[in-house]
Amino acid sequence: MTILDTGPLVAFLDKNDPHHAWAKREMDLRPVPFLTCEAVLSEACFLLEAYGGQIGVMDMVSRGSLKPSFVLAQNTEAVKSLMTKYADLPMSLADACLVRMTEIADDPIVMTTDSHLGIYRRFGRQPIKTLLPG
Repeated sequence: MTILDTGPLVAFLDKNDPHHAWAKREMDLRPVPFLTCEAVLSEACFLLEAYGGQIGVMDMVSRGSLKPSFVLAQNTEAVKSLMTKYADLPMSLADACLVRMTEIADDPIVMTTDSHLGIYRRFGRQPIKTLLPG
């Protein structure tokens, strides 16, 4: 199961992104749907707005290749606990949701361009399996 962070989603849709080729190759190799959260969708739409790429994000959701499967309302306390624990970094809402998603998914891998995701721990002690460019 692949959980998608903002960086690869933006890179996939923006041909000028330095990680575009990597994101396209990796996303073409992996089964859909890619799981994500609405905070990631919001970040991606904001970052792609100048290029009209936010329509690409919504097209992926409409086609079912990208599935916002995380329900924040059902995970509020866990997300809040993560954000409190990592407040010194600080941890974004999207990152907290992604970490929580790894805790409720079976054998997840997070596709990301952010190496800092490796700082966070599932269940407070388990490293998060990540797929990074390079």
